Order: sequence, then structure tokens, then C-alpha cells
Amino acid sequence: MDGTADQDGSTQERYDVVVVGGGVAGLSAATFTGRNDLTTLVLDAGDSILRRNAHLENFPGFPAGVNPRRLLGLLGEQADTAGCTRRTAHVTDAERDDDGFTVRTNGDAYAADYVVAATKGETGYLDAVDGVSLVERGKTYVDVDERGRTGVPGLYAAGRLAGKPHQAVVCAGHGAEVGATILEDDDRPFYHDWVTPDGYFTDRGRDLPPGCEELDAAERERREAHSRETMRERFADPHPDAQETHPSLRDD
Repeated sequence: MDGTADQDGSTQERYDVVVVGGGVAGLSAATFTGRNDLTTLVLDAGDSILRRNAHLENFPGFPAGVNPRRLLGLLGEQADTAGCTRRTAHVTDAERDDDGFTVRTNGDAYAADYVVAATKGETGYLDAVDGVSLVERGKTYVDVDERGRTGVPGLYAAGRLAGKPHQAVVCAGHGAEVGATILEDDDRPFYHDWVTPDGYFTDRGRDLPPGCEELDAAERERREAHSRETMRERFADPHPDAQETHPSLRDD
């Protein structure tokens, strides 16, 4: 991350990737780009619709279901571990020029080479980006190809905004696919993002592919122990956030 000048002469932070939206799609995309050394900023207004869910029943890996706010917290923590920066902010507009994108919030501006739009149903901040095609199907979606690319080079849409089914696991998977697509479009060497047992590749006379890692037994056991302890800590107590509901039912 470095700095560049905004149109008013002020300095703005520059990232390789800015993700607009901190739901399952945005955080999954950010985790992939962050793990592969693209500086990644997630701008999250804090209003993921998943927070309204009472108990998430159909997300793989949780046979008894999971508190959706807990899941979002874990996904955010994973993005942090991948090297991403996360900030709470509402994005007001974005525009593109020869130097890439400028993404503005109510108080700051950020420059980026790539932007991932991952806000459910909200597209107004894209109005100034020439070439964005919207699709109206009762709700507004961004028109994308099969990998999440829009008609604007460097701009992607993920999850519900890209017309994916209203299911958390589908949107999370699409976010990951968009992240992997950015790596491909950036010509980043990328394989499976695999962590393998020691010798899996090298003992077969193969070079370790980009994005892969081999672990000896001691390191594999250390990581497993750390993951078990982390999950015990995260699930030891009920999640502290109050249950949210539809905005029309809130008693503000």
C-alpha cells in the first residue's frame, strides 16, 4: 500500500485491490487476493444481510449450524490473517481513469488497480464508472461473465450483486472464485493455494508450485493444534452481538 494524489490534490492510500462489502463474498475474495500478496482493503458498512439470519443451517463444515454473526467474524479474522486491511466505511462513489480506480467514502479516498463490488443490492456508487451494465430482475444486479468480470477492466462483482443465489455458501464460493480470477488476470503465479504434506511434490521430483507449501509433521501438528485452540476459544461463549432483524421492524 502506498499513496497517490486525488483530484483535489489530497493524498489517498493506494491498494492493489479494494473490496466494497464485508459479507461472505467480499471477505472470501479478499482472503484469496491477500494471501497471494496483493495489498487488499475491505470497506464494510457493517450491514451484511447475513447478520439478520437467526441461525445459519446450511453452511458446510457446521453440521449443527452456526451463528451467522460468528461466521462473519471468523471470515473477517481469516481475511486479517491473510494480510488484508479492513475498515468500517460507507462507499459513496467510484470512478476509473488511466491510473486505475478511485473509491471514495464519506471521509476518505482510496486508489486501486482492482475493485470488487460485493454489496447486496447497492449499485449507486458505481454510477460514475463508465461501462458498468446493470440487470433488473426485480432487484438490481451487475452484469458479469462466468468469472465475475464486468465490462470494465479491473472491476468485478461477487455474490448476490452478481446475481448469485441467496445462499451464504454460494456467495462465499463465488467471492473466492472472483479472488482467484483477479490473481489470474494479474498474471500472478497461482496453483491450488494448497498446503501439503512434506514431500508431496518434491519427493516426486517436482518443483513446489506457486501458492503451495509443504509441511513437515511437526509443523502440521502445530498448525492443527493452533486451529483447534482457536476454534475452542471462538465458540466458548455465545456471540455478544444482538440479533438483528429487517430494517422495517426495528424500533429505533
